[in-house]
Amino acid sequence: MAPKRNRTPKRAAGRYWSKRVAQTSDALDLEKGVFKLPPKKMASSLKRSAETSSRRKSAPLRSAMSMLSFYENRAGRKLPASRKRQLAQAKQELRKLFGKER
Repeated sequence: MAPKRNRTPKRAAGRYWSKRVAQTSDALDLEKGVFKLPPKKMASSLKRSAETSSRRKSAPLRSAMSMLSFYENRAGRKLPASRKRQLAQAKQELRKLFGKER
């Protein structure tokens, strides 16, 4: 029988890999607190960041949508339904801003 592994203690704030990815990856230079904004402001902030970023490697819409999806996926089950709706609205607003409505 193999010995039990000790679980690592809860990580200190700011030590998650997803935070590092959001800050240092070649994606976007995001404004602080962008994902806490209302959907329209979130979308316009992401658009502004995507268009001005020198670090992105794809089209502005794709980069902005990618960062929004990254946030949604990393939040996972902890994200309340109301926030999920707001993020979905932000995606729609982002598409409108780029003229790519479905």
